[in-house]
Amino acid sequence: MKPIKVKDIRKLLDGIIITGSEDWIVEDAIYYNRHDHTKRHSLLFISRDDVIDWEAIDRKGPSLLITDKPFSEVRNVPKTITILQVKSLVQSYWKFITYYRGQFDIPVVTITGTCGKTTTKDMIKHILEATWNVQASISSQNEPRRSLPYLMGIDENTEVAVFEHGLGNTGNITHQCLIYQPTIGIITTIGVHHLDGCGNLEGYIRAKEEIVGGIQKGGTLILNADDTHTKKLRLQSFTGKIIYFGTSKHAQFKADNILFGKGGMNFTLRVDQNRYPVFVPGYGEHQVSNALAALAAIHELGVPLEIAISRLKSYRPMGRHLEFTDGINGSTIIDDTWTNNPTSVEAALNVVDTLGKEKQVIVILGDINRLGSFEKKYHQEIGSMIAKRNIHTLITIGKKAEEIAKQARKEGSLADIRIFKDVHEVGHSLNHLLNKQSLVLIKGPMSSRGMIDFANRLKK
Repeated sequence: MKPIKVKDIRKLLDGIIITGSEDWIVEDAIYYNRHDHTKRHSLLFISRDDVIDWEAIDRKGPSLLITDKPFSEVRNVPKTITILQVKSLVQSYWKFITYYRGQFDIPVVTITGTCGKTTTKDMIKHILEATWNVQASISSQNEPRRSLPYLMGIDENTEVAVFEHGLGNTGNITHQCLIYQPTIGIITTIGVHHLDGCGNLEGYIRAKEEIVGGIQKGGTLILNADDTHTKKLRLQSFTGKIIYFGTSKHAQFKADNILFGKGGMNFTLRVDQNRYPVFVPGYGEHQVSNALAALAAIHELGVPLEIAISRLKSYRPMGRHLEFTDGINGSTIIDDTWTNNPTSVEAALNVVDTLGKEKQVIVILGDINRLGSFEKKYHQEIGSMIAKRNIHTLITIGKKAEEIAKQARKEGSLADIRIFKDVHEVGHSLNHLLNKQSLVLIKGPMSSRGMIDFANRLKK
């Protein structure tokens, strides 16, 4: 965080110091009870309803508490604490965020999408950090409550910021855009997820669309030209620049000659009349799509494509993202337990279609959560995907995933189909199926420690 004088914060928020000194400097800002208070010289936003642990705050002192609590509740506090009383905590919170973000005239890239947002974000960060000071969100820790600490990570040395948007409910992306004020926004793809928080697919598309209105005036929007649901976005009011990526003829960043290579994908990038050979680590055409989105953003930031493409070669895909590992009895395990939704299942199956030829393919699928009242529908659709493929064994784990097995069986799948209520029931019953010809794909919900441990047990 860029240090700020307490007296300047008091002037900004038009508050009243009711106890403590204003002659010191704040070096961190959090919302009390939402973020961990680990640093000294911190600013804490405290609501009327918060129960305050004064001793804990005192141990981290000095601290500045901004609150709209009445004077009677905040008097006689430890000497290390300065209390700044404001009329409205909510208004003060947003005023402070707007002020702080306004201190930095830097590009801010934010990314959303059903799949690929963490990978695309990490690709951009990897390419840029060779020469730029980059502030970025961590892994896929993208919940709205993390946005304030990520913003506070920007300081005088930051040259560019790259964040991903978490979407659990309608309004989440709007909230984060108000904090980040992105200059470049990316939507990787729009599939099916979080329908419980958005009502239905239409609501989910509208929630993703929030990034369109959140980009700063004159900013850039980067969209997937191949994605069906992306075409449903309402873009009439967007006055900035729009860049499309994909394999479609309408894409300004277009990939063709896509081939599976050793450890990743080879393709030709076409931009204007120029052609560039590209290698991106990680398997699948969806990985090509992620690379296109990242390269479009990098190019928009002014980095020559030749340099960006060269740096992309050394990108290392995240663990548990279609991660290929040697398994027991000489088998090959594809660990894709990072997340689970219909879009990512289809992408994983497409990879298996290519790399599983002449292999004994075993597919292990767990429950897909957060589909609301559409749970049965989308699990059944995955069952239909399975039925069309040459799969040796299908294993489902969980009550919801059972619908996948039932639908695959109903549609005449030739796979050996096995249904388990939970991962512990499986045990070592699969070991005898695994050999040098076995290619095993395992996908489960991100929150399932059991599925992660199960995948690890299958590895050599």
